[in-house]
Amino acid sequence: MTFSTLEHILTHISFSTVSVVIILHLITLLVNEIVGLLNSFEKGMIVTFFCITGLLVTRWIYWEHFPLSDLYESLIFLSWSFYIIHMIPYLKKNKNNLSAITAPSAIFTQGFVTSGLLTEMHQSAILVPALQSQWLMMHVSMMVLGYAALLCGSLLSVALLVITYQKDIIRIFDKRKHLLTESFSLGEIQYMNEKSNILQSASPLSLRNYYRSQLIEQLDHWSYRVISLGFIFLTVGILSGAVWANEAWGSYWNWDPKETWAFITWTIFAIYLHIRTNKNLQGANSAIVAFIGFLIIWICYFGVNLLGIGLHSYGSFTLTN
Repeated sequence: MTFSTLEHILTHISFSTVSVVIILHLITLLVNEIVGLLNSFEKGMIVTFFCITGLLVTRWIYWEHFPLSDLYESLIFLSWSFYIIHMIPYLKKNKNNLSAITAPSAIFTQGFVTSGLLTEMHQSAILVPALQSQWLMMHVSMMVLGYAALLCGSLLSVALLVITYQKDIIRIFDKRKHLLTESFSLGEIQYMNEKSNILQSASPLSLRNYYRSQLIEQLDHWSYRVISLGFIFLTVGILSGAVWANEAWGSYWNWDPKETWAFITWTIFAIYLHIRTNKNLQGANSAIVAFIGFLIIWICYFGVNLLGIGLHSYGSFTLTN
């Protein structure tokens, strides 16, 4: 069996497993938690993780370079990074809100990569001279790991914003409901107040508000930890890329579109970490900055490659019809 055949087999197995896992994930979202479905979901995640690991190792052995030479391979590595982040709490048997973000991110990234839209990039080629360096593994792996962690942390912040402003939306509807009651007669108002008191005694809002505040605190805590980890990876990746650029192109910084947007991404999350030092700005305020960073990451990682210009143009691609 050739490495090319093994690569195709692993790709098809991972895509088939991802398709099943997506269905299981949607069922678990629509239906109450079922132990059997949750166990099957986690087993499917593990199977897909090993398929992606085998796919990366196969390409590494067959092409004799670390599989991060183009956008297709970096997307596979990004999906693999999501799986790594997802597996850490799972291996520690510590269920938390992080898995609700990492699982869909890993699933849909891998589904996009193996869906056939990037078939023109499946076949790797001889590395261009600029990529024939030991810095390839150090620089690109740190950047992709940083992107994965920052995306997960930013999505946790987005979830925090949704929960926070959902509470404000409920308040708006409550105020509108209160204004409508003013047009009713006094007897109808007394009846509705008695009914609302009964409902409040059956399901106290204070308890739900307590759990909501606890969830917001957990999301804020985990988003800060994951973004801090991603920021470290991103910093190491940018510094190693500067050293590599000096060796390859004779300059540490060239204001290439990819470099410029990477610097913007680093600046946004540096602002996020600086805001986090002020307790009065934690929570929704810092989450808004993380949301902006989430959009900037996709522009840096994916959007710049659509242009196909600059010193990083070897990572560009065209979608197949």
